Amino acid sequence: MKAKPVKRAFKYRFHPTDEQAAELTRTFGCVRRVYNLALDARTTAWSQRQERVNYNATSAMLTDWKKTAELSFLAEVSSVPLQQALRHLQAAFANFWAGWAKYPQFKSKRKTRRAAEYTRSGFRFRDGCLTLAKMAGPLDIVWSRPLPEGAEPSTVTVSQDSAGRWFVSMLCEDVSVKPLPVVDAVVGIDVGITALLTLSTGEKIANPRYERRERERLAKAQRNLAKKENGSRNRDKARVKVARVHARIADRRRDGLHKLTTRLVHENQVVVIEDLSVQNMLRNRTLARAISDAAWSEFRSMLEYKAGWYGRTVITVERWYPSTKTCSGCRYVKASVPLGERTFRCGRCPLVLDRDVNAARNIKAAGLAVLACGAAVRPQRRIPRGQSAMKQEPRRATVAGLSAA
Repeated sequence: MKAKPVKRAFKYRFHPTDEQAAELTRTFGCVRRVYNLALDARTTAWSQRQERVNYNATSAMLTDWKKTAELSFLAEVSSVPLQQALRHLQAAFANFWAGWAKYPQFKSKRKTRRAAEYTRSGFRFRDGCLTLAKMAGPLDIVWSRPLPEGAEPSTVTVSQDSAGRWFVSMLCEDVSVKPLPVVDAVVGIDVGITALLTLSTGEKIANPRYERRERERLAKAQRNLAKKENGSRNRDKARVKVARVHARIADRRRDGLHKLTTRLVHENQVVVIEDLSVQNMLRNRTLARAISDAAWSEFRSMLEYKAGWYGRTVITVERWYPSTKTCSGCRYVKASVPLGERTFRCGRCPLVLDRDVNAARNIKAAGLAVLACGAAVRPQRRIPRGQSAMKQEPRRATVAGLSAA
């Protein structure tokens, strides 16, 4: 099949010199300061004068800030990441006005990710060497995998995580991604905690529980951190040790999810999943830690963009669809299924099946219904007592709680 160009980010570790690390640290601080200044200016303009300040206005403000004695240090770093910070703020406000996100927040020195983005005018990539603007020499990058042949980075993002590791991410146009051959396989997936995934085929994929494996080491590092005096160098060292444990957990989890999602996309033409509200589920204090460790949102994100690359389809079933309470054999819906009841027993037919496998089969059936209808399907609501059926909102189908991805 013919390859189609896709935008892919290739992330590598690098080891800066002391001079480069100092320059990047100054750049991170300037990016954060410019973002906060622009956010304050836009907030003040709106609260006092009901005036919307756009990117062009904040860019002009940046020029004026550099001329002041208090903010003259902004001119000592590359202007490209500072302009990108203003563009990111503009995008944050656009999402807010569209109702997709909350109001932009000020960036904290300790809690905000340290990163700076460079466009083509802010770096030079030649013969495998990357040199950033106002930077002494090329970066010492660990090329763990090659860039696509003939690919040229359009943007470069330099970041440092809480464990002190340095990364550079290069956004390139990859023309080597080819749609996979069409197959007939369709799979429904029920996510869980005991089993990370349960497939409609009956296969269960165990939950690796990466955080639980490192819980003892993490607790020891956190106890050591709690004993250190605030603001001391020993506390900084202890904080890095805690961050390294968290980074180890996150790296293992991400690697496992990449392998799992790649396998699912390669084996199936259509993948059907549930549209879970993970944020609301995290309010359950008993299960919040286990749900966070399972990383269901990250799994869905990976599955969706890889399906887009390889010509696959991902369908999401609305979260209110009673996949657990519905019999996958006769479609009878039980009143309730307690969480401790791990075997589904239908009250109308002789079906006896594993609870999660039954849910996965129902999710698959719901996805097939969406494919057949070719549009979103709404739930069949119960008519309130005393209200005529003629007054009810028209339905497009009687299959409960489905929506196309």
